[in-house]
Amino acid sequence: MRLSLLSLSVLPFLFTPLVIAEERPELAKNIQNVMPKVIAWRRDIHQHPELSNREFQTAAKVAAHLEKLGLEVRTGIAHTGVVGILKGAKPGPVVALRADMDALPVTEQTGLPFASKVTSEFNGQQTGVMHACGHDAHVAILMGTAEVLSKQQADIAGTIMFIFQPAEEGPPAGEEGGAKMMLAEGLFANPAPSAIFGLHVWPGEPGQLQVKTEGIMAAADSFQITVKGKQVHGSSPWRGIDPINVTGQLINAINLIPARQIDVTKAPAVVSFGQVHGGIRWNIIPDEVKLEGTIRTFDSGMREDLIARMAHTSEHIAKASGAAADFHVHNFAAVTWNDPALTNWAMPSLQWAAADNGVASIKPITGAEDFSFYQQQIPGVFFFLGISPDNTPLSEVPPNHSPMFDVNEDALITGVRALTGLALDYLAAPPQKTAAKPK
Repeated sequence: MRLSLLSLSVLPFLFTPLVIAEERPELAKNIQNVMPKVIAWRRDIHQHPELSNREFQTAAKVAAHLEKLGLEVRTGIAHTGVVGILKGAKPGPVVALRADMDALPVTEQTGLPFASKVTSEFNGQQTGVMHACGHDAHVAILMGTAEVLSKQQADIAGTIMFIFQPAEEGPPAGEEGGAKMMLAEGLFANPAPSAIFGLHVWPGEPGQLQVKTEGIMAAADSFQITVKGKQVHGSSPWRGIDPINVTGQLINAINLIPARQIDVTKAPAVVSFGQVHGGIRWNIIPDEVKLEGTIRTFDSGMREDLIARMAHTSEHIAKASGAAADFHVHNFAAVTWNDPALTNWAMPSLQWAAADNGVASIKPITGAEDFSFYQQQIPGVFFFLGISPDNTPLSEVPPNHSPMFDVNEDALITGVRALTGLALDYLAAPPQKTAAKPK
């Protein structure tokens, strides 16, 4: 999950489903029985994290588990992706469940007995590697879900696809990866699922599920601006063109675009600068300055307008000082769009999974997810699982991507219940009117 101004607020009401999914005592027992394994898998994966497109050990563990369950297993999709196919005893629809596998270049500070001590190279620097976004929990939850559902095979009418995806956090520079690459390599070709479900752990009431219809997470773009001036000695700036001064004007002007030129009452929009690089010596005005940042939007028309205004502003502010500005944008993720009909259909299943912990409606989140690319192909629902420590104020819980981030393992059972229940309920009675998000 790519974070930007992540909203942790929850609207003060719970969904009340029209129909509560029936209790399943045997299923609940099987889920309870698999939980010691789920926790052990999570700790093992947490202790051995791997960066995006480098999830070799994690993928091998997943594939071995799925093969042991008797599933059809496909490996090497989008470098390290693994897909397990569970075919029920009877024909029926195809539904997909997804977990992401990659860790982050973060040096862990949790002090856990199974804390990561792994280091790796990232962007030319040696760094610690940590599951600071909970993908270890996602993998373990889906492994447990696969084991539970494999025991139901004789009663299943349809097919379940278990997707273990690499590089959700973004592939290394110069590489492709993630959901977009899995789709390009034919992920949904055979079998072709008609719906997909996924979850993400984050700080929140332990065991509570949180969701909303339509846009739940933002589209994410990175942008790069290179301001080109004319190098000169700092004692005589009039002999050159100062790209640092132009950069300062650009940052201020671009930050004003969402504040003054975009109708944010329609949908949120965020622009943030993350890197500014220029110069090598204190008394030399450099030739150029490079800036990088992120754009977050929930509306495709607004996104296009915002990008066009940023490009126009960059060009003309630079030109006014005799400089030039090259502006480039790269799209990382589309809007994570929960199909309204499918989301409403899923509520009884989610309520059954969360039980007394409840299902809450949340505000849109300006973080981003490449799960959105699946939703451009087929209807999907993405939701959150609260994993805060018991009786701890949210303000005191380390957020995702923090070196102190941890997971309340008692809440993981809700994740297994949710994915298991959604898969079984979808195959038993799929909704009739759903749609993929328009591109």
